[in-house]
Amino acid sequence: MNANTRQATRLESIEGHYDFWLASAALALAALGVVMVGSSSIAMASTPFYYLTRHVMFVGLGLVLAFVAMRIELRAIEKYNRLLLLGCFALLIVVFLPGVGVTVNGARRWVNLVVTRFQTVEAVKVLYIVWLASYLARFRDEVNATWAAMFKPLGVAALLVALLLVQPDFGSSTLLLAITAGMLVLGGANLSRMSTPVLIGLVGLVALVIFEPYRMRRVTSFVDPWADQLGSGYQLSNALMAIGRGQWSGVGLGSSVQKLNYLPEAHTDFIFSVIGEELGFAGVCGVIALYALLVGRALWLGYRCVEMRRHFSGYVAFGIALWIAMQTFVSVGVNLGMLPTKGLTLPLISSGGSSVLMTCVAMGLLLRVSYELSRAEKQVALLRGESAQDPAAAPEAAATLAAKAPRAAANEKTRKSAVTVSAPSSAATASALRGTSRLQSRIEPTFERIA
Repeated sequence: MNANTRQATRLESIEGHYDFWLASAALALAALGVVMVGSSSIAMASTPFYYLTRHVMFVGLGLVLAFVAMRIELRAIEKYNRLLLLGCFALLIVVFLPGVGVTVNGARRWVNLVVTRFQTVEAVKVLYIVWLASYLARFRDEVNATWAAMFKPLGVAALLVALLLVQPDFGSSTLLLAITAGMLVLGGANLSRMSTPVLIGLVGLVALVIFEPYRMRRVTSFVDPWADQLGSGYQLSNALMAIGRGQWSGVGLGSSVQKLNYLPEAHTDFIFSVIGEELGFAGVCGVIALYALLVGRALWLGYRCVEMRRHFSGYVAFGIALWIAMQTFVSVGVNLGMLPTKGLTLPLISSGGSSVLMTCVAMGLLLRVSYELSRAEKQVALLRGESAQDPAAAPEAAATLAAKAPRAAANEKTRKSAVTVSAPSSAATASALRGTSRLQSRIEPTFERIA
């Protein structure tokens, strides 16, 4: 066994660790969700613990799926990026098949799995984030340099949104577009180029609201819910009364009055109002702090991964962080009367099997990102330590690093070769070459300037 083989064996034997703070925040939110679903749904069914039992079953299954996601190498997932994209379209189309799709409250968003219903858009969020992370990892330079590379993911998002609007699902459509824009920016897309499709998208969303009567009613009721308290403003007015009753410390766990058939969807879309009523301002701040910890930790993991040129892992972390942050913001904003009423759950807390399962899968992917990042950091530390002790081992260390990360090495070689290109003397030639990111300085999502 030669030196390179022994070194590779030592590297393979190194194990990482899962991020403690990320896991703690996710488990705390899931545990709080079990308690609050049990409290908010106790008056909603003939069997007091019907919704609680269902929620606990879905949380248990979600933990199993999260454990499976934690054990899968991310590079194995990345290999199937095209199948993941096809899966997104298949899941959104299957709801329209007779006998398979299920219509609830006028919306055809679910598929019948015999024992339960599954909202396919929840799985689409995870699959789409992973596909977009793979795309940005492969074409990040082109996304920054050319219109075509930037418009490809925007075009995919537009097609997915079109299928969602047919269901209809305006809330998930908006969320998917926001995730796409955020990931493109973090992936290095040119901000001036991004402004054009963003403005077009905003105009389109406003038009969809104006020309759809029920959406317009939600906007007008959001502006003044008390004008029609028993009609279009019923949900929001009761949500605000629940939060107002909570004051500083709440009325006590299980003592909510608004959940007693006054507040609609108290265990799903408006569970945050029940939290505010029972746990008060202190409880609300605690919940927001847990989400801030979860999202902040995910963004930090993404930042560290991109610094180590593990771009796919970093973009997956960025995408999940954006998803959780935006959906939480919308859900909390709706409950506080800051945003029009939308059917988006509070991640990890609200009742809803589809949302719970797919959010758990996303948490498993995040924990996998943290594990592989920790393992990579230990491997790099080992190689640097051996190089410092034995200068002759430096070439072997470099060869092992190249073998472990061929894509990163190839990208680094490309960037270094681009630096050696002499700057054109004439202004006209410089202007012509400015269109490609390989021949100019650009801002990576590491927030540092890289030549």
